[in-house]
Amino acid sequence: MIRTMKLVKRYGSFTAVNGLDLNIPPGQIYGFLGPNGAGKTSTIMMLLGVTTPTSGEIRLFGERYTHRRLDLRRRIGVVPEKHPVGVWPWMTAQEYLALFADLFEVERPEEKIHALLERVDLLRFRAKRVREFSHGMLQKLSIIRALLPDPDILFLDEPISGLDPIGIKQVRDLVVTENREGRTIFVSSHQLSEMERICHRVAIVSRGRLVAEETMQDLLARVTPERHIRVELERVPDDLPAALRALPFVHDATAAPGVLLVALSRNGDFRKPLSEWLIGRGLVPLRLEEKVPSLEEAFMTITQENVVALAPGARE
Repeated sequence: MIRTMKLVKRYGSFTAVNGLDLNIPPGQIYGFLGPNGAGKTSTIMMLLGVTTPTSGEIRLFGERYTHRRLDLRRRIGVVPEKHPVGVWPWMTAQEYLALFADLFEVERPEEKIHALLERVDLLRFRAKRVREFSHGMLQKLSIIRALLPDPDILFLDEPISGLDPIGIKQVRDLVVTENREGRTIFVSSHQLSEMERICHRVAIVSRGRLVAEETMQDLLARVTPERHIRVELERVPDDLPAALRALPFVHDATAAPGVLLVALSRNGDFRKPLSEWLIGRGLVPLRLEEKVPSLEEAFMTITQENVVALAPGARE
């Protein structure tokens, strides 16, 4: 659906995006992450056709894309971080959405507007003027406006900014539902916990370069070469950690009262052999759980100390 090849954007002597290669298959929720100043906004502006790349190529739907390709741009929906004020504050939400439905030539506009307003709990405010909307309500309104023409790709920039917990869940559910219906969603956000919950794949950029582009599972595994298992036992013999370290699939083992912490190899799922080994020594695991790193932990690891080591081409 989206592919960039050696994408570069310079502003004078400053390079905001430096040789960026992205590959986004259809039907995915794709997270685009990076610290402030990483080049995210510059990349998004080029993908939307708002700005022109200094060099490199963008392909949408398998076709070369430029800002002149209005036929391709019509297949994109956009939700900016800040809802544009425009010239419509005097309009009601219904009038505002009807205007864009008319511009986009939406079929059965009243039916679609009603359904979308209801999904984000704005139906009761359809007669309220846009200038009276809170930031969170404007964010929801912006999402509805972007979905009206039924775009193939939906770009979301900080989609839950300013929303309360109920609003966050409503937007999350809407995004997941739209994706299940086949829509490709490109989302940029600093809310890493939310990104972790909905994204199939993520890209992390830093200093204008791509430092990771992987499935969520592979990304988390990338920053933790071992699987960390916590085992609760009725008793932990003093010699147990040392005996465990002798096993070929165990990298390390430590003990605390009633708890065994084991670092296992990632070359396989060794939880069953671990349990069988403990049972063989007369120790029954009361509880066994794996500590999985969060996206926030992976993000911090990748974008701090080892950015250079993880960047593509760093070893060239």
